[in-house]
Amino acid sequence: MKPFWMLSILVVIVIVLSSAGCTSPTTQSTSTNQTIDGITIPTTTGSPTPDEARQIAAAAYVFGYPLVFTDVYKDHQTAVPAPNATLGVAPVNQLARPYQAQLTSGSLSAQPLSFATYDFAYAQGWLNLTKEPMVLSVPASNGRYYVIALYDAWQDVFASLGSRTTGNGSGAFALVGPGWNGTLPANVTKMQSPTNTVLMIGRAQQNGPADLPAAAAFQDNVTLTPLSAWGTNYTPPTTVPGNPNVNLTYVRTPATFAEVANMTPDVFYGRMATVIGGNPPHSVDKPVVDQMARIGIIPGTPFNWNGLNGTMQNAIAQGYQDGITQVAGSINEGIVHNNGWDTTYSGGVFGTNYTLRDALVLRGGGFTNLPQDNLYFSSNTTASGVPYSGANNYVLHFASNSTPPVNALWSVTMYDSQGYPVPNPLNRSTIAPHLGNLTYNPDGSLDIYIQRTSPGGNKESNWLPAPSGAFVLWLRTYWPQEAVLNGSWVPPAVQTVGPATTTTNATVSVS
Repeated sequence: MKPFWMLSILVVIVIVLSSAGCTSPTTQSTSTNQTIDGITIPTTTGSPTPDEARQIAAAAYVFGYPLVFTDVYKDHQTAVPAPNATLGVAPVNQLARPYQAQLTSGSLSAQPLSFATYDFAYAQGWLNLTKEPMVLSVPASNGRYYVIALYDAWQDVFASLGSRTTGNGSGAFALVGPGWNGTLPANVTKMQSPTNTVLMIGRAQQNGPADLPAAAAFQDNVTLTPLSAWGTNYTPPTTVPGNPNVNLTYVRTPATFAEVANMTPDVFYGRMATVIGGNPPHSVDKPVVDQMARIGIIPGTPFNWNGLNGTMQNAIAQGYQDGITQVAGSINEGIVHNNGWDTTYSGGVFGTNYTLRDALVLRGGGFTNLPQDNLYFSSNTTASGVPYSGANNYVLHFASNSTPPVNALWSVTMYDSQGYPVPNPLNRSTIAPHLGNLTYNPDGSLDIYIQRTSPGGNKESNWLPAPSGAFVLWLRTYWPQEAVLNGSWVPPAVQTVGPATTTTNATVSVS
């Protein structure tokens, strides 16, 4: 179990194990079933039998878990009267800019997130397109790498804007919800969203603390404007009514996991039916959606739990528990292990891969990037499975011409076992070519020294400070080349070179 899963596992798995009890799925007749990427549903029609209702309810949970999670998470992220840089949250149709907390403190370690990324200045926000489109305006980046991922309510990336796709010039993009048939200005590009709920996450490269103000200036000019106000001097509302039911001191993913895990079947399926009304499923989901209607889960229609007889309520409640168990069991879906590093090569667009989508939600809340934009590798053990510890010195050695093949940038970041930055005299959490002057060996190879104390001399430029205890490494590739995407390039194994009392004085030769 990897530490970067802890946020979701600590809340979800404990509740799952206590609530699921000894409930196990009922054996179904294989002659009337179909399985779609891990979801098994009947092929029959009409009023379901109790066994069929149980099976449909389980499938509905596996299918709808990310949608309900997204809706609850949105509530937690938008329950503020104005943008909050420290929490990184903002009202609907406004942008949060978490980098502002870093500008105030002058420290890259100021980001209040676990497993935070220190390569970018961020801008993010939740949109509601029910009333009208929102126009996303992006300035010219002047060569600065950036990417803006746009997610629908089902956590699919329906558009990716930025250096890789739309270039580094300025642009205006109208995010249009389903069913909207109006006319757009000639200078605005239509971006069709499958759902009325949209999450926007924008990243702009920053080349170390000194470059943060310039990266922040780019993000300051990324704006959202209602279509009806486009072309005016629009200013977002300065005070928006908040949600009194949300604890604003605890808006991160653990609160969302807890709220969803504590739902009863009627609440979960009721919320699911309501949310689908404005956030229609994709066309490939039709077989599952048709079956859900047989137990009363109909998009946009209130779920009438009290109108079901006791037998059907019991069957659906059992299916609900089955679904919880199935989702919890998906947590390792898609993980590929290489040289002590873990990654998932798929994400961003899921089709009917419902179990992978659930797994990525469990492992940190979901909203994964397209691999073509960002592909991440994580490691908390050596290739032989020994956990990293500050009691040892390590070296990550890249042979000549074998650093991560990317079109934008790559980095290696150090976290403690809980995913937070490690205090150190260099105030350095990330090491990367774009963040400083790395020293390469005469043969063109590169050594990154991972240890608690300085390696001394000119090696300090390549030092990634470690804590005294356990730690986790993340290697991130942005706009990765095909060798990364197809798995022909993988990070080399981290080598143990001696106890922490020993200074690493020699380069490491790795064949």
